[in-house]
Amino acid sequence: MRPDFFDVHTHAQFAAYNKDREEVLARAREAHVWVVNVGTERGTSEAAIALAKKEKEGVFATAGLHPTSAVATEKFDYEFYKKLGKDKAVVAIGECGLDYYRLGDESKAEQKQVFLEHIRLAAELEKPLMIHCREAVPAGRQAFADLIDILRAHYREVPQGIVHFMSGTKADAEALLDMGLSFSFGGVVTFTSDYDEVVRYVPKTNLLLETDAPYVAPVPYRGKRNEPAYVIQTAKRIAELQNTSISVLGEQTTSNALAIFGLRK
Repeated sequence: MRPDFFDVHTHAQFAAYNKDREEVLARAREAHVWVVNVGTERGTSEAAIALAKKEKEGVFATAGLHPTSAVATEKFDYEFYKKLGKDKAVVAIGECGLDYYRLGDESKAEQKQVFLEHIRLAAELEKPLMIHCREAVPAGRQAFADLIDILRAHYREVPQGIVHFMSGTKADAEALLDMGLSFSFGGVVTFTSDYDEVVRYVPKTNLLLETDAPYVAPVPYRGKRNEPAYVIQTAKRIAELQNTSISVLGEQTTSNALAIFGLRK
């Protein structure tokens, strides 16, 4: 059965849900929300795949190494992630990209190299990228500038890609749109206007919803643990910014997600 909403970036496999994971996913099903549990390193990628296989319908996975993990805790193993990425439950490669907020300048070269390896893997497996990009400071521009430079050189190799928790400028969005990228927005749009211009600018065909749960819960759940069912609160705000109804937004963003992930409903 086709969902009403699609949370394209969440982490229900994380330890934050160890006590009530089944209930959290049941609430998502009851709300007609499908989810992609995003891997951030070996363990969470494997757990995301296992959870998708257990739930069978409406729960999918990604496999990849978050840039902070790639620098701090784990060396990227191409063959290991290739094996995971071949699993039918895996709909994208990542979470991968650049994080200049948590990591110093000395890590930038390593981050870029690991991101390039993810691009190579996504190209080989013909799966989209799940991209993370965060500036060192809110007004910074270097992370997105570097991301755009890398993707301009390689985007034709990869089927599609999602820039999750899009925090770049309108100019960044324009450059990424020219390469066919899509963008997901989460609960932060419900309690700050910082993202309004970009949300309004992104074409409906390139727009997606996410929670990034357990983080950044939307109003009226702000300050609490986030979960996939709360994506509807974010959808309400994005519908307002896009000057459309929540039902139309849900239909469009779900269609976008199904197409990007190669799912047909």
